Amino acid sequence: MPSYNKCTDNELAGFLKSGDRLAYEEIYHRYKFILHNHAWNKFRNKQEAEDALQEVFTKLWDKRFLLEANVNLSGYLYASVRNYFLNFIARKDIQGRYVSHIQKFTEEQNVLTDHRIRENQLRELIEKEIESLPARMREVFEMSRKEHLTHKEIAARLGTSEETIKKQISSVLKIMRAKFGVIVYLAFLFHRY
Repeated sequence: MPSYNKCTDNELAGFLKSGDRLAYEEIYHRYKFILHNHAWNKFRNKQEAEDALQEVFTKLWDKRFLLEANVNLSGYLYASVRNYFLNFIARKDIQGRYVSHIQKFTEEQNVLTDHRIRENQLRELIEKEIESLPARMREVFEMSRKEHLTHKEIAARLGTSEETIKKQISSVLKIMRAKFGVIVYLAFLFHRY
């Protein structure tokens, strides 16, 4: 049985590759402080440095069979810490963008939902106002705005003059403008209701 603390890194890597736990423990004790310092310099956070170290040594054991014959063990371990750090940064960036996206989406959805609620409330108020119009005026207005008929078509359907239809629609628009303001008036005027 070899004295592991006197073995070279290449010898330890060879023993490790064959599944020797004692060689693994020697590598751990030989490099844990140096790698912890290296990880601390990257993360500037004790817990993150310890997590990096644990991950590096766990992967070393898990991938021991994949080690090259003449692996530079210290270079391999330093590169593992660096790669862990780069992956950590990439994950943090992705998480940050994801959280930002979720926040933005939530804010936009809240605005959109609020807009839809207000739109529905306004639509209900307008419907109530239309229902309170005199029957003939309501009928003319609905033919104009909901059925999209021209003044001439409405006049022909109701057997009245085109001028009468224009006056009734104009009266409805004045009522709506007085009740709901200019924006709703313009919506009615341009058939967007």
